[in-house]
Amino acid sequence: MFLLVTNCRDITMDYVVAELQRRGLPYFRLNTELLPQSRSSMGVVSVDDWAIEQNGKTVSGQKVTAAYFRRPGAPQAPELVKDHGERAYIEAEWGSFLKSLYFRLEGRWFSDPIQIFLAEDKPRQLITAHQLGFNIPNTVITNRLQSVESITAEGRAVGKPLRQAVLPGALEKVMFTSRLQPLASADEPALGLAPLIVQAEVLKKYDVRVTVVGFQVFATAIWSQEKEETEVDWRRGSHPDLRHEPISLPNEALNQCRELVRRLNLRYGAIDLVCDRDGKLWFLEVNPNGQWAWIENQTGYPIASAIVDELESIRDGSV
Repeated sequence: MFLLVTNCRDITMDYVVAELQRRGLPYFRLNTELLPQSRSSMGVVSVDDWAIEQNGKTVSGQKVTAAYFRRPGAPQAPELVKDHGERAYIEAEWGSFLKSLYFRLEGRWFSDPIQIFLAEDKPRQLITAHQLGFNIPNTVITNRLQSVESITAEGRAVGKPLRQAVLPGALEKVMFTSRLQPLASADEPALGLAPLIVQAEVLKKYDVRVTVVGFQVFATAIWSQEKEETEVDWRRGSHPDLRHEPISLPNEALNQCRELVRRLNLRYGAIDLVCDRDGKLWFLEVNPNGQWAWIENQTGYPIASAIVDELESIRDGSV
């Protein structure tokens, strides 16, 4: 049985479920925010000694042959519990239960949650990509005005978050990659509040999203320069008509992408590259657990099928 660790609203996981159903393969979808509604147990003699019963279905350690960690939700205490302290306690206890469950599935993950967490380190990504021979824009991670000026003095530059891309609150805001305006000494106190990634801006022909699943590589040109709003960050705005085109990468870039994911101890990576106006590829970052369903929709790439292929390989012990 394949265990799918996700949340109720994860549309991307729906694609994997559809592929599993098409192949007639058994699976258990664990929407982790609903875990407090389950009846679960865990022993301490064997890593396989655990079971979760949810919505009339049961999964146990002895049955799970491979697992896919997607976007688990934080466990939510039942609505009947009103006290804030009690809710926090219940949710923390279920969070600890989940952590132990993740450990018990070591060796059966499509990509291990611990390795995903470690791979989210963007400076590590850039160092690894540089070691592999990717072209890297001039970059600094800093909260020092002088360090930012060392890059802006060479030409246009962009800034983006080191980790937290969303500002929470009643009006949630997304922190997109943005072109930096000239800075002055008056900006230093604000800049000093938190580090950010500053990079020399690469003048684009188009963006490239490379989806790596095991040995398979699916490259897509995203024609971000066709709309003014998406010139710097193709995610900005709502543009379902933004042109996506399947492309072939040079063999060197293909091998670099595969090796980057391998060195990060993953089986999946969503790599963001830029093709400049001279046709040169530049590495920006990799999302070790990024979205891919829209790429499958736009291009017809069989990404869900490739993921299920990997799950079957893990089950069969062939990877």
